[in-house]
Amino acid sequence: MFTEAKSIDENASTASFHDQLKAVLPRLRIYARSLTRDRDTAEDLVHDTVVKALAGRHSFQPGTNLAAWLFRIQRNEFISGLRRQRPTVPVDAAAESISHPAHQESRLIMREFISAFGKLPSAQREALVLAVLEGLRYEVIAAHTGVSVGTVKSRISRARDTLERLLTEGDATPATEAKALLSRLQARAAQEEARPG
Repeated sequence: MFTEAKSIDENASTASFHDQLKAVLPRLRIYARSLTRDRDTAEDLVHDTVVKALAGRHSFQPGTNLAAWLFRIQRNEFISGLRRQRPTVPVDAAAESISHPAHQESRLIMREFISAFGKLPSAQREALVLAVLEGLRYEVIAAHTGVSVGTVKSRISRARDTLERLLTEGDATPATEAKALLSRLQARAAQEEARPG
């Protein structure tokens, strides 16, 4: 008999819960619409709220404010939905995008190159600048400086060799940028030597 009374009490409680839930539905829809600013998304949010409320009905304490309990569920469900939709970026990609390569080494390399370049004899410096930076042909350089094409080639070759020796001597080997610059100088010289003339 006690179990029958308990069962009747639970049925009445369940019916009362359902009735109260139905009464709050219009307010849940309004609140969902104010959160989402979209009718379809608001309906989905109300649906998820009702499903959660029915699944967690045992945690609701009768006699307390059901509407407040439902609004809290809806708000939490809305926030959880925002978290699920939030775009994510892998940590490695974020670290790469905000980090910058160090510039100190580039400045040091440039300083070493300028120092080594300054140690070249002026005739070699002039021939190297005209060939590599200005992109002039050996014949034009020869006419400009008043020497033979063979002398221009010799000056450029000696300038490259001297630069390489100055940059590789000492405690440190040349860094990547200095090697790349030397490679460009050598490639330019090879192009000039391959030209007919």
